[in-house]
Amino acid sequence: MESVVALFREPQQAQSALRALQERGFDRDHLGFALADVVAEDDIAQATGVSPEAGAPGGSSSVIRGVLLGALAGLALTVPIWILLLIIPDTRIYAEGGFLTVIYGIIGGAGLGGLFGALTGGDHGDYVKLLRRMGVPPAQAERFYNGIKAGNVLVIARDPDGARTDEALGLMRRYGALRLDDAVGGGRLQSERAGQDGH
Repeated sequence: MESVVALFREPQQAQSALRALQERGFDRDHLGFALADVVAEDDIAQATGVSPEAGAPGGSSSVIRGVLLGALAGLALTVPIWILLLIIPDTRIYAEGGFLTVIYGIIGGAGLGGLFGALTGGDHGDYVKLLRRMGVPPAQAERFYNGIKAGNVLVIARDPDGARTDEALGLMRRYGALRLDDAVGGGRLQSERAGQDGH
């Protein structure tokens, strides 16, 4: 499986490219697109019948990071109160309860942090990871993702046998695929063609 990936400035350009790809016989199931504007995303999906591309799940790293940050936040909120309970003589009898508050703060913070960490990859997911799985080099994947964040539309055409990737690339260029330096600054490729193995 080889993939051609390109960025378009306007949703209408991406829509035209997707239609042209379908007219040339590219299977709708092998096409995808992604953009930050959900209204425009829905318009393109309805006009072309192509489903928006979901990013790869955030994975365990975002959950672990969320747990750690949540636990630290729980500590930061509860430890000062416990220290105050220890310092003020009249409140020392509540120090044991303050210690339990610290424990529960860590547990609660870690739980909430893990939940939010899991959700961060659940909305549109991780497009860098998705593109890397398709064989796009890491630096290019980051730049394509930055292009999406800058308001551009990402279009993906997958070619199962690799025989029509040049045709897909030509069509995308004809319909206005951006140079990466125009989309995100610095760079030289208008689009990326790569197999899943990265070659």
